[in-house]
Amino acid sequence: MLVDAVRIDFQGHGLWLLNGVIALIMFGVALDLGVEDFKRVASSAKPVAVGLFAQYVVLPAATFLLILILRPLPSIALGMLLVAACPGGNLSNFLTHLAKGNTALSITMTAVSTLAAILLTPLTVTLWAYLHPATRAIMQTIRLDPLQMVLTVLVILAVPLVTGMAFNRRFPRTAARLQSPFKYGSIVFFIAFVGYLFARNYGVFVTNIHWVAVAVFLQNAMGLLAGYAVSRFMSLSSRDVRAITIEVGIRNSALGLVLVFAFFDGRGGMALVAAAWGIWHVIAGLTVASLWARRAPDLVAVEAPE
Repeated sequence: MLVDAVRIDFQGHGLWLLNGVIALIMFGVALDLGVEDFKRVASSAKPVAVGLFAQYVVLPAATFLLILILRPLPSIALGMLLVAACPGGNLSNFLTHLAKGNTALSITMTAVSTLAAILLTPLTVTLWAYLHPATRAIMQTIRLDPLQMVLTVLVILAVPLVTGMAFNRRFPRTAARLQSPFKYGSIVFFIAFVGYLFARNYGVFVTNIHWVAVAVFLQNAMGLLAGYAVSRFMSLSSRDVRAITIEVGIRNSALGLVLVFAFFDGRGGMALVAAAWGIWHVIAGLTVASLWARRAPDLVAVEAPE
């Protein structure tokens, strides 16, 4: 059976469990956020704008081009577009710190891209999906309501984010102690959740994983390259380049999984792409960050391209 026709078994409490994982991830991100992080956007407007442009314009466009080249099955193509439309993941902050990048910029970008995702994720995936005949057919079949997706993303992302920021403001010392456990714990929880999903659908994953492995590898490489190329082209400092590269290469694939089951009937190809991203971008991100960790970043802006 082709992966397009496969439905992932994810009934009952499974979706609530995944929503809980997302809430923990976003709450953990918010424990490291304050109002000053959003105020910093004004003083760091250029790198933040460059990062958002790379995330929500360049990566989806590059993903669409990759789909035209690889010609994957429709549900896999739609899964790739969905992941490309998701905001940055919380692991990016840790990886940026490891890579000796601009951690403050990474935190700010995660917060801003997460808030922007309330509107941009539904709009971006809908726009690009309708530009491709195969993915447009799926969108027409499910009759996706972008407004309903906006409301879902608002609840999933904004509520725990605001709650975590309020907790950080009210109990700063406790929040500081909880930052690391939540940050690493949420990653462990998500990997464990993917393992749970794998166990429930062992046959589906083993039979069809080869359909998505190459696509996920290439798309993640394109994400890292997009962040690096755009930030270098815009003459940002080396520390900012590292932050943006990692931010664009690390996606909130857990959100992608929620949307797959909430709006796309658990289509196999889409779920496989989101789950594979959740594992692979950790490996790729750690590799890139470890390589950069061995080299001190330049403290001056790179030369502007001629």
